[in-house]
Amino acid sequence: MAETVTMPKLGFDMAEGTLVRWAKQQGDSIKKGDVLAEIETDKATLEVDSAYEGVLARQLVEEGSVVPVGTGIAIISAAGEELGSEVKPAETKTKTETEAVPAESGTAPQTHPEEKPIQSSPAVNGASGRIFASPLAKSIAREEGLDLSRVAGTGPGGRILKRDLASVSAANPTTSAPTTISREVKPAVVTTPVVEGEDQIVPLSRLRAAIGRRMAESKQTIPHFTVTRSADAERLLGLRKEINSQLPEGEKISVNDFIVKAAALALRQYPNLNTSLGNENLIQHAHVNIGIAVSVEGGLLTVVVRDADVKSLRQIAGESASAVARARQGKVRPEDIEGSTFSVSNLGMYEVDEFSAIINPPEAAILAVGSAKPQPVVRDGEIVAGTRMSMTLSVDHRISDGVEAAQFMQALATLLENPWRLVL
Repeated sequence: MAETVTMPKLGFDMAEGTLVRWAKQQGDSIKKGDVLAEIETDKATLEVDSAYEGVLARQLVEEGSVVPVGTGIAIISAAGEELGSEVKPAETKTKTETEAVPAESGTAPQTHPEEKPIQSSPAVNGASGRIFASPLAKSIAREEGLDLSRVAGTGPGGRILKRDLASVSAANPTTSAPTTISREVKPAVVTTPVVEGEDQIVPLSRLRAAIGRRMAESKQTIPHFTVTRSADAERLLGLRKEINSQLPEGEKISVNDFIVKAAALALRQYPNLNTSLGNENLIQHAHVNIGIAVSVEGGLLTVVVRDADVKSLRQIAGESASAVARARQGKVRPEDIEGSTFSVSNLGMYEVDEFSAIINPPEAAILAVGSAKPQPVVRDGEIVAGTRMSMTLSVDHRISDGVEAAQFMQALATLLENPWRLVL
C-alpha cells in the first residue's frame, strides 16, 4: 500500500519548511530510517528519515520549494505498485516568493520583475551583498575554505546548494585549510566593502528572526520571576576530574552534564516545574527531557537529552555531545531539538558570574548557570578558599510560586554538592 510522506512539524511554531535537497530519487529503494530529504526551518537544516519501506515512487515537490506542514512531499509504495491518477504534486512556493514580504505580514506575497530566479548567476544580492545559500552549503564552504561569492547557485533564486560546491572543490584541490571558527554568536557576514564611518544594514537570518519572535512572545505573555542560589562546586569539580582521568578522549564528562543530571532528578521531586500550560490545564510530563541551549552560527538552538533522570552521566555526555556537534554542523535531526520539558542555559565557560534566562515556551522554567569560581567561603567559623557556582531559575508565575522554586533550587544544590548521588 502506498504511503504519503508529509512535511513534518519540527517545532510547535513551525508552519512551513523549505525542501532544500532530495537525498533519494524516484525509483530508489527505501528502508525505514533512510534519509529522504533535507528540510530547512527557521531553526536549522534537518534530515527527514523515512518511516516506511518500499520504493520512492514519486516526489511531490521540487528542491527549493516551501511546503506547509502536513503537506505530502513524497509517495513510498511497494515495488511495482501502480499509483492512482489522483496523486498530484503539492502546491508550494519558491523561497523567493516567501521572502517577498515579512513572514507575519498576513498579506499575499508580491513579486517584482527583479526578484525572478536567475539560476545561472552567483547567488549574491547586489544591493546588500548577501549570499543566498543553504545552511549546509555554508557549513561545507567554511570547512573547505570556499568563497561562496564565486559560486553559481542552481537552487531557486540562484540559491547555492550542496551540489553546487562539488565543482568548486574539484577545481580548487589546494584550497588552504579553514581557520578556526569562533563559537561566538555573530551577525550574518556582509561581503560588500565596509566604508569607515558608514552604517551597515545586516539582514536578519531566519534563525535570528525566529528567536526574536519567540523570545518577545515569551516575555510579553509569560509572567517571569527568578530565584538565584549558589552551590559549593568543589566536590563536583573534584569528582569530575577523577572520573575523566579514567575515560578516553572524546568521552569526557562536562560540568554541564552533572547539572543536566541533577536538574532532572530535582524535577522528579518537584514535577510541577516539569509541565506545560494548556488551555485550562497543566500538562505534567511523564518524561524529563532536558533542553540544552547551544550557540550556533547566527543564534541559538536547544538540543534535547531525553529521560535524563534515568540515564547515566556517560550517556548524557555522549548524547549531548553528539547532538551539539550536529547542531553546529547544520545536521540536526528532528529528535535532537524537539520535546524538551525544561531547559538549561550554561554560560559558565565564558566566566559569567550569573544571569537570568528567558523561558523557552511552552516550558514552565529555565535554569541559567554561571561559572564555578574560587572565592572566600566560611567553614567552621573560618574564612577559607572555596569554589562557588551561581544558578538562577526563571519560572512561569502562572504555573509555580517562589516557595516551590526555592525548594527546587535547594534540592538541586544538594545534589550538586553531593555529586556521588549522581553516579549511583
